[in-house]
Amino acid sequence: MKSTLSRYLLLSTALAGSITLLALKAEDKVVADADNAGLKLPAGFGALVAAETGGRARHITVTPQGLIYVKLNRPNAAGKGILMLRPTANGKAEVAGAIGSYGGTGIYSTADYLYASSDEDVYRYKLNSKGEVANPAQSEKIVSGLINRRQHESKSITLDKEGNIYVNIGAYANACQVNDRQKGSKGRPDCPILDSAGGIWQFRADKLNQRYANGTRYATGLRNVVGLDWNAQANQLFVMQHGRDQLSDNWPELFTTKQSAELPAECMYALKKGDNAGWPYLYYDPAQRKKMQNPEYGGDGKKEATGNYLEPAAAYPAHTAPNALLFYTGTMFPEKYRNGAFIAFHGSWNRAPEPQKGYYVVFQPFKDGKPFGDYEVFADNFAGSPEKAAAGRPDHKPCGLAQGTDGSLYVSDDKKGTIYRIVYAKK
Repeated sequence: MKSTLSRYLLLSTALAGSITLLALKAEDKVVADADNAGLKLPAGFGALVAAETGGRARHITVTPQGLIYVKLNRPNAAGKGILMLRPTANGKAEVAGAIGSYGGTGIYSTADYLYASSDEDVYRYKLNSKGEVANPAQSEKIVSGLINRRQHESKSITLDKEGNIYVNIGAYANACQVNDRQKGSKGRPDCPILDSAGGIWQFRADKLNQRYANGTRYATGLRNVVGLDWNAQANQLFVMQHGRDQLSDNWPELFTTKQSAELPAECMYALKKGDNAGWPYLYYDPAQRKKMQNPEYGGDGKKEATGNYLEPAAAYPAHTAPNALLFYTGTMFPEKYRNGAFIAFHGSWNRAPEPQKGYYVVFQPFKDGKPFGDYEVFADNFAGSPEKAAAGRPDHKPCGLAQGTDGSLYVSDDKKGTIYRIVYAKK
């Protein structure tokens, strides 16, 4: 019996060693492009163009089986809004299928299901053991009839470990003015937008045909959230808010153009059920590290906000548009990246006459489930050059993030549809 057990253990060890060796050999085949796909990265990292989708690639997900799904902002020439990419032996990927007749942003996968959103609805597709959609023509609608007023309409999604799905319902306004984005227009009292938008709604991921009334307004006071992710270490939802625009355009007597370019911060929030982040009544000033009253509601750039509103977990430069948030749990990258957050900043359009900013992926260290220390720019030069970035004419705009099964990082581009893959070359 002991001899049989010993032989079993030796065989198991040998098999485990063979599997590890195969994994290392497969990883070794991922060779970065000679120019790192044009990106600037920390020492030891490399990048390659994994695929060109030809569409505005929004969010991206990798199934546990290793297949890549990309959500397109609009259906492609074939009328499909979700692309399936299959990795190839050289570390790149090729389009191997397409499903869904709708555009949108949100996409998320588990071992059993692929979840995707249009700007009004949320769907799921059953996956087979290979991670492929079992029946492309048979989608199941989880949620329908979500509000879409053609402003902040993206329905980004993520799931927790308890079978709940979280959906961004962006506010269809800049600052809830009586006349949206108009000079001197006051804020609407008790902003009615918050009744149906400007927050995160929670639904069941396993229940079909839900509508607004079936969901829970999980958190409110959030102008627009495109990047969100569930932090497994903290067992909590984290989101990235797009801050308000046009302080000097609408209130030139209170704010200079330079102040308007630097205010407000783009904020990360750690959410619990019932939290209120304070939009449209306040904005966050990163220099003062204070919540300030919005001018639409009596603020003057000096008056702090009143009320029991959530403090940001971290703050980032104004108008850089954080479009994806990903907590890194892989082992390919060095230990310092474990359980930290990558954030894709889509880039600004409204910092003039100051230079435009963004078009990069940053890394935010975490400790014990909370932001810890300063963020650092991790992947830069998606724009193509500092001059293109400053002018707001980037070649590419990072939008989605996903972790590969080997721990590599995928980044999608919603300008030309490039899919990047970032790897770490172990020494």
